[in-house]
Amino acid sequence: MTDDDDRRAITAAMQRLFAGTPLRSSGKLDIVTLAQEAGVKRNKLTHKHTDLKNLFYAQRRTRDGIPDNEVKLREQIATLQKSNQSLRDERDRYRLTSETFARALHVLTIENDNFRRDARNRSPHASRRSGHPRLVDNLEPGTSQPGTK
Repeated sequence: MTDDDDRRAITAAMQRLFAGTPLRSSGKLDIVTLAQEAGVKRNKLTHKHTDLKNLFYAQRRTRDGIPDNEVKLREQIATLQKSNQSLRDERDRYRLTSETFARALHVLTIENDNFRRDARNRSPHASRRSGHPRLVDNLEPGTSQPGTK
């Protein structure tokens, strides 16, 4: 390989590493991995192409050593965490509402049972005095229509 070929290979390897798409290495952002990705010996980077080595380190510092794909994944994780929290909040609101309705239904059921019991325990003469037959007497517990069981 000529020096120009080495430089092109190193530059292409830097682009792949920073993009998070390595072909021949683990994808770490260090000189050993850059040399492995470029297919050159490490001493060519550290002794011969020091400008490319310095450029690599400078770009790594500006990115805090994080490849582009990892930055995108971190952003996606943050978005998903916000969405997940929103869904949890909505679930908790529905749970609270359903518990409130369950309590209300329970209270209404107790009141209904009390009204039925009170209606059965009233003296039969009180309804006959008014001249109207009592429908409540014909209701069976747990029904809503007279005479049904």
